[in-house]
Amino acid sequence: LRFDEKVRVVVFKSEVKGVFCAGADLKERAKMDDAEVALFVRRLRNLMDEIAALPVPTIAAIDGYALGGGLELALACDLRVAASSAKMGLIETTRGLLPGAGGTQRLPRCVGIGLAKELIFTGRQVDGQQAFSMGLVNHSVPQNSEGDAAYQRALALAKEILPQAPFAVKMGKLAINRGMEVDIASGMAIEGMCYAQNIPTRDRQEGMAAFREKRPPRFIGK
Repeated sequence: LRFDEKVRVVVFKSEVKGVFCAGADLKERAKMDDAEVALFVRRLRNLMDEIAALPVPTIAAIDGYALGGGLELALACDLRVAASSAKMGLIETTRGLLPGAGGTQRLPRCVGIGLAKELIFTGRQVDGQQAFSMGLVNHSVPQNSEGDAAYQRALALAKEILPQAPFAVKMGKLAINRGMEVDIASGMAIEGMCYAQNIPTRDRQEGMAAFREKRPPRFIGK
């Protein structure tokens, strides 16, 4: 996906009705020794980092339970859409654990430090509407009879992104992600560097031409 230039948006959904991702299999985990657990969690953290580093926008379609590592997967995505009936939570402390695949870092960046601490310390689960009210998800939608309401809303969101200039979207994502980790002055410099890379693109020229000619732009990602 990282190197396929035809990919403009990635949507993560589950093939299991009622479950986005239920997290680690604790029965499997119980059979591992300490070294195996450490390796498992390190590999999981690396996977989440790979997802977060995808250059194109990513959307998690949460139509059911997203618990523990399952919520960490959703947090690694850029955008999250949830059915109002979905259940989400970093529940690790209820099992004698703590989030180990990015949850302690991505949740506070998403909802703020105080609320993230409360959710992690208590292991509380929230539904889609509660998640929306706290900024954990971008959209909360009523579940439908097919059980894929979040996926359908995620597709609609993806279709809003698709017509936009692919390289500009990628640079926008890069500027936001890198800028959020530094002070505002450094962030402005990062934005400037990303903007500079976008200036010579054919898509920028096409965007200007389409505006002048009063027609929809035809972006090619170049």
